Amino acid sequence: MIKVGIVAYGTTPFTKDDHKIESILHKSTNNLFQKYPKIDKKEIDAVLVSTNDNSKYLSAILSEMSGIQPKIAHSIESLCNSGTNSIVSAFSYISSGLADMVLVSGAERYDSPGQILEWDNSRGEFKHPIFWASIFSKSYKQEYGITEEDLAIVSVKNHKQAKENPNALSKKTYTVDDVMNSKKLTDDLRLLDCSRPCTGSASILLASEEMTKKLTDMPIWITGIGQKTISAGFTKNISLSSMESTKIAGQSALKMSNLDISQIDVAEVHDAFSVCEPMALESLGFTKSGQGINMIKNLHETNNFKINPRGGLIGCGHPLGATGISQTIEIIQQLQNTADNRQTDNPKTGLIHNMSAAATSSTVLILEK
Repeated sequence: MIKVGIVAYGTTPFTKDDHKIESILHKSTNNLFQKYPKIDKKEIDAVLVSTNDNSKYLSAILSEMSGIQPKIAHSIESLCNSGTNSIVSAFSYISSGLADMVLVSGAERYDSPGQILEWDNSRGEFKHPIFWASIFSKSYKQEYGITEEDLAIVSVKNHKQAKENPNALSKKTYTVDDVMNSKKLTDDLRLLDCSRPCTGSASILLASEEMTKKLTDMPIWITGIGQKTISAGFTKNISLSSMESTKIAGQSALKMSNLDISQIDVAEVHDAFSVCEPMALESLGFTKSGQGINMIKNLHETNNFKINPRGGLIGCGHPLGATGISQTIEIIQQLQNTADNRQTDNPKTGLIHNMSAAATSSTVLILEK
């Protein structure tokens, strides 16, 4: 198999600031080039922009602002897993021989609505994400006898971990009571159960094996990729208490990397809402069905940062186009042992799980040293 490596990354703090999307894209890209001055911009063959703000010529604009003249430049939009889909596209360009080096930059503003499925607007009084998250929460609790207090641990853990992340939106820690007493959105969902949209950007540079070895002495390799789209609307999901697309994507990625889930040392999973983290852990195979909360409780009580060390979407914030790339950067830092107070114990393998909507589409990446 042709090897594709990650040689550089850059990011911005996630905030509620009112910046133009062009400026925040350029900021994380500029951060990348400042940290890795050996990179020759003339050798970058493609620039891919991950965003749901796809009304502009952003890939060409970013290229011009950054002083790059690539062969290939375009945007990729796939709701919340636009970032990992962009990484997969970059991997494909390199492994096919169409490119030696690809810049992937993702960004979103705090006021980005994402894309709304018109037929889902008719399903209830709440906007699409709140509606499906509430249904997932109710179904998961009923199926496995999980309490609201149990689910609140997800938010408590991830805000605690986000406090160790200088780029995270949240700087506060919360108790279970704080989560339980936060604003009630539905019978099954409270404000602190939710990730928050924000302004932010993240960029990474992928390269061929030869180029990777030339540019870095700490290469991180993409060894597994899995993707699955079930539908657009969440009503096609087989279950409302598990994630079929995540299960399939995870199995595909692990098979490609010749790894078992038990060999994954650290992972970023897509906790758009509290219920998503245990469901993702179960669907990926980290635990048996209904046991995800027990794993999360144990990690929290032992101060183990194995899952969502940067604070997840709940603690770190969720700028849609940047999220999957930010998750990937966290795993890169973990594998390079540069994650400071978030660092797990000498990990060699990492997993990224990034999904759209109610797990209607999932992408899973495996990274290794």
